[in-house]
Amino acid sequence: MVIHQIKILQSVATSIVEGGRGVTGTPFPNQPDKPLKLYEFEGSPFSRRVREVLTLLNLDVEIYPCPKGGQKYRAIVKEKGGKLQFPFLIDENTGDQLYESQKIIHHLFKHYGKTGHTPEKYQHYPKIPVIGLIATLLNAARGVWVNKKIIHRAAPEQLLELWSFEASPYSRVVRDILTELEIPYVLHNVSKERWQDMGPAILRLKPGPYIPLAGGKRDKMLPMMQGKMQVPYLVDPNTGIHLFESAQIVAYLKKQYGEV
Repeated sequence: MVIHQIKILQSVATSIVEGGRGVTGTPFPNQPDKPLKLYEFEGSPFSRRVREVLTLLNLDVEIYPCPKGGQKYRAIVKEKGGKLQFPFLIDENTGDQLYESQKIIHHLFKHYGKTGHTPEKYQHYPKIPVIGLIATLLNAARGVWVNKKIIHRAAPEQLLELWSFEASPYSRVVRDILTELEIPYVLHNVSKERWQDMGPAILRLKPGPYIPLAGGKRDKMLPMMQGKMQVPYLVDPNTGIHLFESAQIVAYLKKQYGEV
């Protein structure tokens, strides 16, 4: 448990360095009909840029982890796109397959943003992601390399489901493990939609029982989350497991998919 808390503190530092991006998002997203598919790895600064925008647009996406040394999905990227570069987005709604985080971000705003235009602050990322690299180092470079013990283990038959938002420190430690174990999952973004959502689940800025914005994404997601707006929340349809606490989720993933 002490080690887990240290990881949480490192994750908090990562969120601070990232300037709080990946926290807030629209309550009324333009979710595409066919699922977006993102091939990436948690510790990649370039992938993080895309995940931050996915949180801002509050879009759900299928994540196919491609950590360094991984063998499950990296080959698919090479086959479909012609090179091993991450992130790699497949959008079956538009027929696009895209490398380069900046191109992916423009695509997301064009097709799923409110105006069809990329906001100024998301138009010109530095070519060398210095802040992102620092954030990765602060997080002890977790979510970068595959767990070699499970490299030949088959992926779960059904995609796991994770409710999260990018800057959540507790969610990040779960996404780290999912990456290292090469476990594909549906990422349900439930970004904070207004000031009443700010703060951790047990200590939000607005006191009293939590009431989501009527008709917003969080409002619609609550029934799927057992009526409790807290992240991370993991559902594994392969075993029927439903878990909230990050420490319990990490322990479950390691036991179910990490032991050999």
